[in-house]
Amino acid sequence: MKTRIFTFLALLVVASMMLAACSPAPAEAPAAEEPAAEEAMAEEAPAAEEAPAAEEAPAAEEVMAFECTDAIGCVDIAADEPVHIAYMLTISGATAYLGEDSKGAIEIAVDDRGGELLGHAIQLSGEDSLCSAEGGQTAATKIAADPTILGVIGTNCSSAATAAMPTISGAGLVMLSPSNTAPALTLEGETWQDGYFRICHTDLFQGSVAAEFAFNELGATTAATIHDGSPYADQLQAVFAGRFVELGGTITFQGAVNVGDTDMRTVLTTVASDAPAVLYFPIFEPEGPFIVAQSSEISGLEETVLMGADGLLSDSFPENSGANAVGMYLSGPYVSGADYDEFLAKWETKFAGAPPSGFHAFAYDGTNILFDAIEAVAVVDADGTIHVGRQALRDAIAGVTDYTGLTGALDCSDDDYSAFGITNASHGDCATGAALGIFQITEAEVDGNWPPEAVYTP
Repeated sequence: MKTRIFTFLALLVVASMMLAACSPAPAEAPAAEEPAAEEAMAEEAPAAEEAPAAEEAPAAEEVMAFECTDAIGCVDIAADEPVHIAYMLTISGATAYLGEDSKGAIEIAVDDRGGELLGHAIQLSGEDSLCSAEGGQTAATKIAADPTILGVIGTNCSSAATAAMPTISGAGLVMLSPSNTAPALTLEGETWQDGYFRICHTDLFQGSVAAEFAFNELGATTAATIHDGSPYADQLQAVFAGRFVELGGTITFQGAVNVGDTDMRTVLTTVASDAPAVLYFPIFEPEGPFIVAQSSEISGLEETVLMGADGLLSDSFPENSGANAVGMYLSGPYVSGADYDEFLAKWETKFAGAPPSGFHAFAYDGTNILFDAIEAVAVVDADGTIHVGRQALRDAIAGVTDYTGLTGALDCSDDDYSAFGITNASHGDCATGAALGIFQITEAEVDGNWPPEAVYTP
């Protein structure tokens, strides 16, 4: 009996275990969750794919953005920033008349553009370069330290340009001079460096014109020269002397005074020992007026014709020189025509009176050449931002040909001066030498009239 009961109970246990094994397994619950996870991943997949697409948009914009490839860099001008140019001029001291003359013309050129370029205000700043190497170097250092400046109008004096040029060129700037006339400034292997341009004549032209006038028009066969040691004066008197000798004349004396000298009697006495027909002294104020005023004190100079150059072509010179200036001559810039008359009317309206020296028209033309070159090479973004390549700006100015300015036709491409016995390559001379003349001082100029009349043009 017990055996049957035990056997029955054992069968019940086995049956229970088999039923448990056949019932649904709890492990199927995770299996039921897997489709939900896959659906979630499937729903998230599009969002994951869109993220890279959203990141690609800026990359596309970067490809379209301006990239500077200029050899010496670019100037970037934001939409709300000005186009910045500068001047380096002699605006204090005895030669301030040169700087005032150029600065006024620059301002008129800015006015003629409505004070704007490419939709940006024009900012004009400046440094006093004086009329010396020290002044030029100091001014250049300050200008070169400002990376917003695109170009410079200056200097007035060749000595300042000689000292300034390495710094200005090294900074990638362009410099356009309205009145540097020393020949070496544009000659390769001498003073010239990339980025320098001269808008006025070189003294290769002026010295020749002065010598031809003295020999052919005045009939002089002897002449003496005095300079002040500056590159301008020394090179100009050398060209005058060389051309005078070529024409058949004789140079009796070539001497110098120092900047700052006030007593010129010693050098004038030496000049007088040969009683030359002409004394050519291409120097500045105040030394020039001292030579003129003291010349009448020296025996042997009674018949000598006094002749200065464009460094003395200023409204203050005749008055500072006195009565001895009457009848003397000055070589220098000669500009005429309807456009020039219109410019003089603007000067009268803006400043009253006449320009104080003879180089204003060159400063005006140089400023406009710079503005035109900036417009030609500028890359303008949709928001008004401007990018200007510095080498591109240099190349644009060097490529100027057949430019009609107040001073005539200008051509800034390379020149050949072999006719003057010069074999060096010449770069950056924009003037042809046509805008030159000889002026004679009369009592009217000594009494305050300005400018004098031109009595000779080549």
